[in-house]
Amino acid sequence: MADQNTPAGEGGPPKGIPALKAHVIANKVDVALWGIRLLTVLCTIGYVLPLFNNPISAFYKALLANAATSALRLHQRIAPREIALSREFLARFFLEDSAHYLFYSLIFMNVAPNLLILTPIFLFALLHAASYSLTILDTLGQNSMWVARLLISLVEFQSRNILRAAALAEIMLFPLVVIMAFFGHCGLLTPFVYYYSVTWRYASRRNPYTRNTFRELRVLTERLAASPKAPGPLRDALLAAVRLACRMAPPDQVQQ
Repeated sequence: MADQNTPAGEGGPPKGIPALKAHVIANKVDVALWGIRLLTVLCTIGYVLPLFNNPISAFYKALLANAATSALRLHQRIAPREIALSREFLARFFLEDSAHYLFYSLIFMNVAPNLLILTPIFLFALLHAASYSLTILDTLGQNSMWVARLLISLVEFQSRNILRAAALAEIMLFPLVVIMAFFGHCGLLTPFVYYYSVTWRYASRRNPYTRNTFRELRVLTERLAASPKAPGPLRDALLAAVRLACRMAPPDQVQQ
Protein backbone atom coordinates (compact mmCIF):
# COMPACT_ATOMS: atom_id res chain seq x y z
CA MET A 1 0.00 0.00 0.00
CA ALA A 2 1.27 3.44 -0.86
CA ASP A 3 2.27 5.77 1.91
CA GLN A 4 -0.75 7.95 2.83
CA ASN A 5 1.50 10.84 3.94
CA THR A 6 3.80 11.13 0.92
CA PRO A 7 5.86 14.33 1.20
CA ALA A 8 6.11 16.74 -1.70
CA GLY A 9 8.82 15.85 -4.16
CA GLU A 10 8.66 12.10 -3.39
CA GLY A 11 6.06 10.69 -5.71
CA GLY A 12 3.89 13.75 -6.29
CA PRO A 13 2.08 16.25 -4.11
CA PRO A 14 1.67 15.49 -0.37
CA LYS A 15 -1.14 13.16 0.63
CA GLY A 16 -2.82 12.17 3.85
CA ILE A 17 -4.28 14.08 6.77
CA PRO A 18 -1.96 17.13 6.41
CA ALA A 19 -2.95 17.46 2.77
CA LEU A 20 -6.63 17.12 3.71
CA LYS A 21 -6.29 19.89 6.30
CA ALA A 22 -4.63 22.14 3.72
CA HIS A 23 -7.38 21.35 1.23
CA VAL A 24 -10.10 22.23 3.74
CA ILE A 25 -8.42 25.55 4.57
CA ALA A 26 -8.03 26.43 0.89
CA ASN A 27 -11.55 25.36 -0.12
CA LYS A 28 -13.77 26.17 2.84
CA VAL A 29 -16.94 26.85 0.86
CA ASP A 30 -16.62 23.75 -1.32
CA VAL A 31 -16.00 21.56 1.70
CA ALA A 32 -18.97 23.15 3.48
CA LEU A 33 -21.14 22.41 0.44
CA TRP A 34 -19.95 18.82 0.49
CA GLY A 35 -20.78 18.43 4.17
CA ILE A 36 -24.24 20.00 3.83
CA ARG A 37 -25.04 17.81 0.84
CA LEU A 38 -24.07 14.75 2.85
CA LEU A 39 -26.41 16.02 5.56
CA THR A 40 -29.20 16.31 2.97
CA VAL A 41 -28.63 12.69 1.94
CA LEU A 42 -28.57 11.47 5.55
CA CYS A 43 -31.72 13.41 6.49
CA THR A 44 -33.57 11.98 3.48
CA ILE A 45 -32.51 8.48 4.49
CA GLY A 46 -33.60 9.31 8.03
CA TYR A 47 -37.03 10.30 6.72
CA VAL A 48 -37.41 7.04 4.77
CA LEU A 49 -35.91 4.86 7.53
CA PRO A 50 -36.75 6.59 10.84
CA LEU A 51 -34.67 4.29 13.03
CA PHE A 52 -32.94 6.88 15.19
CA ASN A 53 -34.86 10.12 14.68
CA ASN A 54 -38.24 11.72 14.01
CA PRO A 55 -39.08 11.40 10.29
CA ILE A 56 -40.94 14.73 10.21
CA SER A 57 -37.92 16.48 11.72
CA ALA A 58 -35.65 14.75 9.20
CA PHE A 59 -37.87 15.95 6.33
CA TYR A 60 -37.62 19.62 7.27
CA LYS A 61 -33.91 19.33 8.09
CA ALA A 62 -33.32 18.03 4.57
CA LEU A 63 -35.14 21.06 3.14
CA LEU A 64 -33.12 23.41 5.36
CA ALA A 65 -29.88 21.73 4.30
CA ASN A 66 -30.86 22.14 0.65
CA ALA A 67 -31.66 25.82 1.26
CA ALA A 68 -28.22 26.29 2.86
CA THR A 69 -26.55 24.56 -0.10
CA SER A 70 -28.41 26.76 -2.56
CA ALA A 71 -27.51 29.93 -0.64
CA LEU A 72 -23.82 29.01 -0.64
CA ARG A 73 -23.91 28.24 -4.36
CA LEU A 74 -25.52 31.62 -5.00
CA HIS A 75 -22.73 33.19 -2.96
CA GLN A 76 -20.24 31.50 -5.30
CA ARG A 77 -22.10 32.38 -8.49
CA ILE A 78 -22.98 36.00 -7.70
CA ALA A 79 -20.41 38.28 -6.10
CA PRO A 80 -21.71 40.57 -3.32
CA ARG A 81 -20.63 43.66 -5.28
CA GLU A 82 -22.99 42.63 -8.10
CA ILE A 83 -26.10 42.58 -5.89
CA ALA A 84 -28.46 45.44 -6.74
CA LEU A 85 -32.14 46.29 -6.59
CA SER A 86 -32.72 46.30 -10.31
CA ARG A 87 -34.67 44.38 -12.91
CA GLU A 88 -31.45 43.20 -14.56
CA PHE A 89 -30.15 41.68 -11.32
CA LEU A 90 -33.46 39.95 -10.58
CA ALA A 91 -33.53 38.51 -14.10
CA ARG A 92 -30.02 37.14 -13.62
CA PHE A 93 -30.88 35.89 -10.12
CA PHE A 94 -33.79 33.80 -11.35
CA LEU A 95 -31.65 32.30 -14.10
CA GLU A 96 -29.49 30.60 -11.48
CA ASP A 97 -30.38 26.99 -10.69
CA SER A 98 -29.38 27.60 -7.08
CA ALA A 99 -32.07 30.28 -6.79
CA HIS A 100 -34.63 27.79 -8.09
CA TYR A 101 -33.78 25.28 -5.38
CA LEU A 102 -33.58 27.90 -2.68
CA PHE A 103 -37.19 28.82 -3.44
CA TYR A 104 -38.00 25.12 -3.78
CA SER A 105 -37.05 24.61 -0.13
CA LEU A 106 -38.96 27.70 0.97
CA ILE A 107 -42.10 26.59 -0.90
CA PHE A 108 -42.28 23.26 0.90
CA MET A 109 -41.29 24.35 4.41
CA ASN A 110 -45.00 24.58 5.38
CA VAL A 111 -46.21 21.52 3.44
CA ALA A 112 -47.02 18.09 4.82
CA PRO A 113 -43.98 15.79 4.41
CA ASN A 114 -43.88 13.69 1.28
CA LEU A 115 -41.06 11.60 -0.16
CA LEU A 116 -41.51 12.97 -3.69
CA ILE A 117 -40.67 16.46 -2.40
CA LEU A 118 -37.29 15.26 -1.15
CA THR A 119 -36.50 13.16 -4.22
CA PRO A 120 -35.00 15.92 -6.47
CA ILE A 121 -32.88 17.50 -3.74
CA PHE A 122 -31.74 14.06 -2.53
CA LEU A 123 -30.63 13.02 -6.01
CA PHE A 124 -28.78 16.28 -6.67
CA ALA A 125 -27.13 16.14 -3.24
CA LEU A 126 -26.11 12.51 -3.79
CA LEU A 127 -24.60 13.24 -7.19
CA HIS A 128 -22.64 16.34 -6.15
CA ALA A 129 -21.54 14.87 -2.81
CA ALA A 130 -20.25 11.75 -4.56
CA SER A 131 -18.30 13.86 -7.06
CA TYR A 132 -16.59 15.93 -4.36
CA SER A 133 -16.02 12.85 -2.19
CA LEU A 134 -13.71 11.63 -4.93
CA THR A 135 -11.71 14.85 -4.60
CA ILE A 136 -11.45 14.27 -0.85
CA LEU A 137 -10.28 10.69 -1.35
CA ASP A 138 -7.70 11.81 -3.93
CA THR A 139 -6.36 14.24 -1.34
CA LEU A 140 -5.98 11.41 1.15
CA GLY A 141 -4.25 9.16 -1.36
CA GLN A 142 -4.84 7.17 -4.52
CA ASN A 143 -5.36 3.90 -2.65
CA SER A 144 -7.58 5.18 0.13
CA MET A 145 -11.01 3.62 0.70
CA TRP A 146 -11.37 1.66 -2.54
CA VAL A 147 -14.86 0.52 -1.53
CA ALA A 148 -16.03 4.14 -1.31
CA ARG A 149 -14.39 4.82 -4.68
CA LEU A 150 -16.34 1.94 -6.20
CA LEU A 151 -19.64 3.28 -4.86
CA ILE A 152 -18.82 6.76 -6.13
CA SER A 153 -18.03 5.34 -9.56
CA LEU A 154 -21.42 3.64 -9.63
CA VAL A 155 -23.16 6.92 -8.80
CA GLU A 156 -21.23 8.87 -11.43
CA PHE A 157 -21.87 6.13 -14.03
CA GLN A 158 -25.61 6.65 -13.46
CA SER A 159 -25.38 10.45 -13.41
CA ARG A 160 -27.56 10.94 -16.52
CA ASN A 161 -30.26 8.64 -15.16
CA ILE A 162 -30.08 10.40 -11.79
CA LEU A 163 -30.59 13.80 -13.41
CA ARG A 164 -33.48 12.47 -15.49
CA ALA A 165 -35.08 10.96 -12.39
CA ALA A 166 -34.74 14.29 -10.56
CA ALA A 167 -36.38 16.12 -13.47
CA LEU A 168 -39.22 13.58 -13.61
CA ALA A 169 -39.80 13.99 -9.87
CA GLU A 170 -40.00 17.79 -10.28
CA ILE A 171 -42.65 17.37 -12.98
CA MET A 172 -44.71 14.69 -11.20
CA LEU A 173 -44.68 16.80 -8.06
CA PHE A 174 -46.87 19.47 -9.66
CA PRO A 175 -50.09 17.38 -9.92
CA LEU A 176 -49.34 15.99 -6.47
CA VAL A 177 -49.17 19.51 -5.03
CA VAL A 178 -52.53 20.32 -6.64
CA ILE A 179 -54.06 17.23 -5.01
CA MET A 180 -52.45 18.10 -1.67
CA ALA A 181 -53.94 21.60 -1.85
CA PHE A 182 -57.44 20.15 -2.36
CA PHE A 183 -57.05 17.91 0.69
CA GLY A 184 -55.58 20.64 2.91
CA HIS A 185 -52.02 19.27 3.09
CA CYS A 186 -50.60 22.55 1.76
CA GLY A 187 -51.75 26.09 1.15
CA LEU A 188 -54.03 26.94 -1.76
CA LEU A 189 -51.35 29.21 -3.21
CA THR A 190 -48.66 26.50 -3.14
CA PRO A 191 -49.56 25.03 -6.59
CA PHE A 192 -49.39 28.51 -8.17
CA VAL A 193 -46.03 29.24 -6.56
CA TYR A 194 -44.64 25.83 -7.50
CA TYR A 195 -45.82 26.35 -11.08
CA TYR A 196 -43.36 29.24 -11.38
CA SER A 197 -40.64 27.05 -9.90
CA VAL A 198 -41.31 24.42 -12.58
CA THR A 199 -41.16 27.05 -15.34
CA TRP A 200 -37.78 28.21 -14.00
CA ARG A 201 -36.51 24.65 -14.11
CA TYR A 202 -37.93 24.26 -17.63
CA ALA A 203 -36.06 27.35 -18.82
CA SER A 204 -32.79 26.48 -17.03
CA ARG A 205 -29.71 27.22 -19.10
CA ARG A 206 -27.36 24.87 -17.22
CA ASN A 207 -29.66 21.89 -16.72
CA PRO A 208 -31.73 20.87 -19.77
CA TYR A 209 -33.06 17.66 -18.19
CA THR A 210 -36.39 19.12 -17.06
CA ARG A 211 -37.05 20.50 -20.54
CA ASN A 212 -35.96 17.23 -22.19
CA THR A 213 -38.11 15.18 -19.82
CA PHE A 214 -41.14 17.33 -20.65
CA ARG A 215 -40.45 16.67 -24.33
CA GLU A 216 -40.12 12.92 -23.75
CA LEU A 217 -43.37 12.85 -21.78
CA ARG A 218 -45.11 14.75 -24.57
CA VAL A 219 -43.90 12.28 -27.20
CA LEU A 220 -44.96 9.35 -25.02
CA THR A 221 -48.39 10.85 -24.34
CA GLU A 222 -49.04 11.61 -28.00
CA ARG A 223 -47.94 8.09 -28.91
CA LEU A 224 -50.38 6.63 -26.40
CA ALA A 225 -53.15 8.88 -27.72
CA ALA A 226 -52.44 7.77 -31.28
CA SER A 227 -52.66 4.09 -30.39
CA PRO A 228 -55.69 2.35 -31.95
CA LYS A 229 -56.30 0.61 -28.62
CA ALA A 230 -56.76 3.90 -26.75
CA PRO A 231 -60.44 4.67 -25.94
CA GLY A 232 -61.82 7.92 -27.33
CA PRO A 233 -62.27 9.67 -23.94
CA LEU A 234 -58.75 8.69 -22.87
CA ARG A 235 -57.33 9.95 -26.18
CA ASP A 236 -59.11 13.30 -25.78
CA ALA A 237 -57.90 13.61 -22.16
CA LEU A 238 -54.29 12.89 -23.11
CA LEU A 239 -54.28 15.40 -25.96
CA ALA A 240 -55.96 18.01 -23.75
CA ALA A 241 -53.25 17.47 -21.13
CA VAL A 242 -50.56 17.98 -23.79
CA ARG A 243 -52.18 21.20 -25.02
CA LEU A 244 -52.50 22.50 -21.45
CA ALA A 245 -48.84 21.75 -20.69
CA CYS A 246 -47.75 23.50 -23.89
CA ARG A 247 -49.77 26.61 -22.99
CA MET A 248 -48.27 26.66 -19.50
CA ALA A 249 -44.69 26.36 -20.75
CA PRO A 250 -42.53 29.52 -21.03
CA PRO A 251 -43.34 31.27 -24.34
CA ASP A 252 -39.77 31.36 -25.64
CA GLN A 253 -39.35 27.64 -25.10
CA VAL A 254 -42.67 26.88 -26.81
CA GLN A 255 -41.57 28.94 -29.80
CA GLN A 256 -38.37 26.88 -30.02
